[in-house]
Amino acid sequence: MNTVPDLQLPSLPEVTLRALEACHRDDNYRAISEIVSSDTALVVRILALANSALYGPTPGIRSIDQALMRLGTQRFKTLILTVALRQILFDLGGGAWQQLRDFWRHALTTALTARALATLTRYPEADEAFMLGMLHNIGELIAIKTPDIEARQEFMNRQSEIAADLVTSWGLGSMAADAMRYQQALPSELRDAGHLVKVIGLATRLALSDSAGIAAAGTMFGLSEDLIREVNRRINHDVSRMAESMGIPLINSYSAEPGSEQLRETVLQQAIAQQALGFADLAGTGGAILAETVSSLTLITGLPALCFGLEDDSLVLLSGTTGDTPRLSVSAQSGGSALTEAFSSGRPTSLSGHVPNVLDNQLLSLLRTPSLTAVPVITGNRCPGVFVMGTDGKMPDRSADLVRLFIQQLSAVLQDKILTLEISTDKADLDRQIALEKLHRQVHEISNPLTIIRQYIHQLKSRLSDPKMQEELDVVRDELDRACNLLLQLNHPNAGNISDGTADLNAEISSLARVLEDSLFSNGNLNLNVLLCNTPTLVDAGPPTTRQILINLVRNAAESMFETGGTVTIKTSAPVWQGHRNWVEMVVTDTGTGIPASLRETLFTPGKTTKGNGHSGLGLSIVKQLVDDMEGIIACHTGQEGTTFRLLLPAASHEHTKTD
Repeated sequence: MNTVPDLQLPSLPEVTLRALEACHRDDNYRAISEIVSSDTALVVRILALANSALYGPTPGIRSIDQALMRLGTQRFKTLILTVALRQILFDLGGGAWQQLRDFWRHALTTALTARALATLTRYPEADEAFMLGMLHNIGELIAIKTPDIEARQEFMNRQSEIAADLVTSWGLGSMAADAMRYQQALPSELRDAGHLVKVIGLATRLALSDSAGIAAAGTMFGLSEDLIREVNRRINHDVSRMAESMGIPLINSYSAEPGSEQLRETVLQQAIAQQALGFADLAGTGGAILAETVSSLTLITGLPALCFGLEDDSLVLLSGTTGDTPRLSVSAQSGGSALTEAFSSGRPTSLSGHVPNVLDNQLLSLLRTPSLTAVPVITGNRCPGVFVMGTDGKMPDRSADLVRLFIQQLSAVLQDKILTLEISTDKADLDRQIALEKLHRQVHEISNPLTIIRQYIHQLKSRLSDPKMQEELDVVRDELDRACNLLLQLNHPNAGNISDGTADLNAEISSLARVLEDSLFSNGNLNLNVLLCNTPTLVDAGPPTTRQILINLVRNAAESMFETGGTVTIKTSAPVWQGHRNWVEMVVTDTGTGIPASLRETLFTPGKTTKGNGHSGLGLSIVKQLVDDMEGIIACHTGQEGTTFRLLLPAASHEHTKTD
């Protein structure tokens, strides 16, 4: 029997619906990730794609956050829609849906328990423990959708093996596979097992309120019974809260029909909006596309509509569905009308509760309706146009949903069109893009042999007993490091004075992450984890400065774990208020053995380094100088469990960014 014959697994319709709605609302990726992470079937589909050969031989993706960063927001949302389309085809019996609800609750409880245990016992990858908790009983999920009784029982009997084979196929490592394989071992058999294996084995028992598991928590990790009972209580509360937010009843009997019907309605609306957009001619310019699509909008809503496009600083009436379209051009500056307010605010605006001004009355006359709603079209940070739709007072909810979906899909088309036109209309920009792409490929190809040379130097050094020869090899490796730094900076498309201007810290980190993974983290025992906040991270320093700081910190962290392996995590937060001013925080953490006590007092001094004699030790001194130059703050926390550098970089003020 094939271990995992089909990864098209059923989800509770309420979970798929909430994920789909979050994508349609353009919620931030953390909100979407929280929903998706609660469902085993969604987790399996997304991790399977993120860990596929399509994205190269990189270390295994161990969390939904990492998967989202690899797949990209648009591909991630497309996958959610595909899952939703498949979900409406599942036809499980009433009893099976009840089993699926109970499976969802147990899997989520186990995952939350695994994450809590990982945190309490200082396992460095709490998100990995959570994911394995979600996947540990995937065999049961396969069994729920399997009609054949014998095959169903076979899947139930082989749950541990199925989960182990699955995480192995994703490249999550032998420890993750062992955690799945030995999840049902007795606590007495797990006493000397690896940390992750013990965490998962204990979590599966605690999720079932197993008394032996509560006792084992003390034996394995020294956790008191009172603490474990409090953890269980809080996790049960969190599961209940999440179930309530999604409309999933946990106490009474469960029927999937209401959620399935709502999911079918949402998917149908998506399909209708997509089909209607396809009726229009999308081959012209942005303004021509807007003018074309107004008829499609009226087709799916039944409401008369006008389309205004932005030309210079004016909103010009392009087309309508109410007969002849007069020439009408108004200032785009907000003058109190629903049209200009929608354009300025970027939000739908109706006349509800407001006295219409002259322009509003003119548009009502064209639409021949008692009221109207203006809906802006947003592409990136632009508003190329506004649709004005006639209503009887309030737009029906169904029509409002269709309009929202239609506008989202139209915005995506226009965004692609704008990017294409910008490139094609400027030959110099096109040539520059080609040259930059070629430079990126060349830098990538140069970085690979440099990385291999560094690894061989490390191996050669360990075989030499002559201290002088070791020092000389250290100098060679330092020079290779410096060359890699220069290559990484060359590979970034932006150039300029190292200290002038502002930089988007999150954008710089995202841009460098892929290059760093190709060079520093190409070795299988090192992982890079990037956790970016979803708030603006503009800092009062140029991009070269932020890149140089980041490269030096990450390189130091990675090299401190070259032999033992581990994870480097980059995390941002903003805004951070300290000392009567706003900062953007960046934290770089490694899971190494910490900085020796002999080096801590002179950590930022040139010539002092954790890499041994022969190294220049300039990296941290350069970082300190750059942070000081921008009047920032840097602090170091180190111990046996790793090292953390916390940087507070001055946040760029709104006034500053507007004048740049």
